[in-house]
Amino acid sequence: MSEHEGTLHGYDRIKSKKTLKEILEVATSFEATARDFYTGLIPKVSKKLRWLVEELAAEEAGHYRMFIDLAARDDIAHQIGAEVLVPASDRKFSDAVLLPDLGEHPDDQTLLRYALGREHTAMEQYQALADSTEPGPIHDLFVFLANEETKHKNELEQLYYEVVHSGGV
Repeated sequence: MSEHEGTLHGYDRIKSKKTLKEILEVATSFEATARDFYTGLIPKVSKKLRWLVEELAAEEAGHYRMFIDLAARDDIAHQIGAEVLVPASDRKFSDAVLLPDLGEHPDDQTLLRYALGREHTAMEQYQALADSTEPGPIHDLFVFLANEETKHKNELEQLYYEVVHSGGV
C-alpha cells in the first residue's frame, strides 16, 4: 500500500486519536489548574480587576465540577472508551495546564492578556471536541463549554480594549 499525501498510516493514525477518557482527564486538569491559578491571583491583582479574577475562579470551579460529575455517570461509561480525532488545538490545550508565574503583583494588561489566551485555547478545544463527538451528554458538555468560553473571551476582549485604549477599567 502506498502512502498518499494527507492520509494517516500506522503510528500517525494512532497518534491522531485519543479516548474520550484521556481527553476528559486533561480537560478536568485544565479546569482545576485554572480554578487554582485564578484563586491564587485574587489577593495579588489590582482592586479594579479583583471582581474579574473572582468570577473566573468561580466559573472554572463550575467547569471542573461538570467534568467530575460527568465522569461519575454510569450511563456514559461505554462512551468514555470511544476514540475521537485529536483536535489541532490539543497540544496547546494540554500545555495550558502548566501555568506561568505572573509575579506578586501582575499588571492589569498582563493578567487580561493571559486570561484571553487561556479562554481562546479552551474555546477552540471545546468547539473541536463538540464537533467530533456523538450526540449525548459528553457532546452537550463540550457545546456548553465552547459557548461559555466564547462568551468569556468576548467579555475579556472588551475589558482588555477598555484597559489598553481607555487607560483603565
